[in-house]
Amino acid sequence: MSLGLGVLGCGSVFAGPYRGMIARLGDRAHVAAVYDVDDRKRRGAAEHYGVDPDSAGPEAVIGSDEVDVVLVLTSMNEHGPLARAALEAGKHVLVEKPMATSLEEAAELLGLSERSEGLLVCAPHIVLSPTFRAIHAAVRGGEIGRLLNGRARYGWAGPDWGEWFYRPGGGSLFDLGVYNVTALCALFGPARRVTAMVGVAIPEREVNGEVVQVEADDNAQVLLDFGDGRFASVTTGFTMQRYRSPAIELYGSEGTIQLLGDDWAPEGWDMWRNADGAWRFHPESDPHWQWTEGLRHLVDCVERGRPTITRPEHALHALEIMLAAQACGRDGVAREIASGFPDPVYADDWLAAEHDRYAHDRRSHDGL
Repeated sequence: MSLGLGVLGCGSVFAGPYRGMIARLGDRAHVAAVYDVDDRKRRGAAEHYGVDPDSAGPEAVIGSDEVDVVLVLTSMNEHGPLARAALEAGKHVLVEKPMATSLEEAAELLGLSERSEGLLVCAPHIVLSPTFRAIHAAVRGGEIGRLLNGRARYGWAGPDWGEWFYRPGGGSLFDLGVYNVTALCALFGPARRVTAMVGVAIPEREVNGEVVQVEADDNAQVLLDFGDGRFASVTTGFTMQRYRSPAIELYGSEGTIQLLGDDWAPEGWDMWRNADGAWRFHPESDPHWQWTEGLRHLVDCVERGRPTITRPEHALHALEIMLAAQACGRDGVAREIASGFPDPVYADDWLAAEHDRYAHDRRSHDGL
C-alpha cells in the first residue's frame, strides 16, 4: 500500500530536500495533495505531482481521504496549529522544527500524539543518522568514561528569501540551534537548567531585495546544565560566514569524541581514549544520509506498526530549552527546565533492516 502524503508548505524545504526523499521512497509513498499560500509554489508542486492545484487550504489537505501522512513544512508559527489539526483528524504527522513556538502548543501536541491514531515525528531527525547512532553507542558504552563537558556549533550567514525567519516566532535558535540542543540532550540526557546570551547582532537584513528589521534572535550562546557539574554550550546564529571545526565535541573522564561536519550532515567522527593514547578516525558510514530521513523513518514505522525513535518529548524538551534561552537573553536570569528527554532507543535488527531498505530505495531512485 502506498501512503498518501499531504504537503503543507511548498517552499525551499520541500522543493529540494523533501522532494528528493519522496522520490527515493518510490511506490511506498506518493504526494496526494499540496497547499501553499504562494500560488506559484502551490501550482508548481501540484503540476509536478499531478494533483489538484486549487486546494481550498490546509483544512482541505488534512481532511482529504487520500492523505495518510501530513507534512508540515510551513513557517514556524504555523507548525503547532497545523500539526494539531492533522493529529485531531487521525493523520500521521511529520512537522519541521520547531514542533511549535510556544510550550503550551507543544504540550498539547504531545498529549494529542499519545491519544491520536496517527504517529507524530518532529524534526530535527539527527538522532537517526548512522554516525550519531555510533557516537551514542560509544558514549553509552563508556568508551570515553563519564560525560563531563561538551560544545556544539551550527550557523551560517542567514536566509535572504523569507522574512518570517526574522520575525517573532522565527530566529536562529529555532532554525539552527535546535539541532545542537537535540544532539547534546540525546547524549547527556535532559538539561536541568539553562542560561544564555541571546540577541540581535545585525538589526537589518535584506530579504527578497527589500530591507527588513530583525525582530527575532540572530545570535546566541547557550549554556546547558545537565546536573552533577556537567555542562555543555551551544554556539549558533545567522552570524557565521564559515567555520572549520567539529559540530560537536564531547569531553569525558577517559577520552574525547568529535563529530565532524555538521550534526545534520555528518562527515565521520574522531575518538581519543586515554587507554589507547591515540586518535582514531571513524569515516562516515553513509555519506548519502539526509536530514529528511525522518520521513522515511515515519513511513517505516507506519508500515511496520513500530514506535518512532524520534519522540515528540525530544522536540518539546528542545523547545523548552530554546524558549528559556530566549528569556535569559532578555533578563539574564537562569531558568530551570521541567520536561524530560527520553534516551533514544535503537533496535539494531530493525535499524539494519531500515538501512537496507533505504539503500534499496536510493539505488532504485538513482537507476542503479
